[in-house]
Amino acid sequence: MLLPHGTVFAIVDGENFELYRNTGMEASPRLTALDTPDLEATNYSWGARDNDKVSRFQSGAPKDRLDKMEEAAHAAAVAQWLNSQVLAHEIDKLVVVADPKSLGEMRRHYHKELQGVLLGEVPKTLTGRPSQEIVQALHS
Repeated sequence: MLLPHGTVFAIVDGENFELYRNTGMEASPRLTALDTPDLEATNYSWGARDNDKVSRFQSGAPKDRLDKMEEAAHAAAVAQWLNSQVLAHEIDKLVVVADPKSLGEMRRHYHKELQGVLLGEVPKTLTGRPSQEIVQALHS
């Protein structure tokens, strides 16, 4: 995968969100960490069937189901934030690296403009890993 200078990398899992920018060259990328926003996970539509989504699940749902809802809401919040950055022309080249479940949820929320700047997706969990390991995973 070609990683042009200035490409933004969103590294996501069910709980974490990291941002990097390629400050190196395409042939020898160097990822520099960026500040990540505090996101509020508010989209709890995963698995819900009516307008009483959150309260219905919180009142008697098993913990694992609530955890899945939290993870899906986090992924949706990340996608919505990325959409806003793309629409504001703050991101013009993007690579998303996320665990398969988060990536699937994020895809459901991609704006058409985000799809246009998306250079690639990698279905792996790489949050908390050194930037060189991320680059190696993108090249494999």
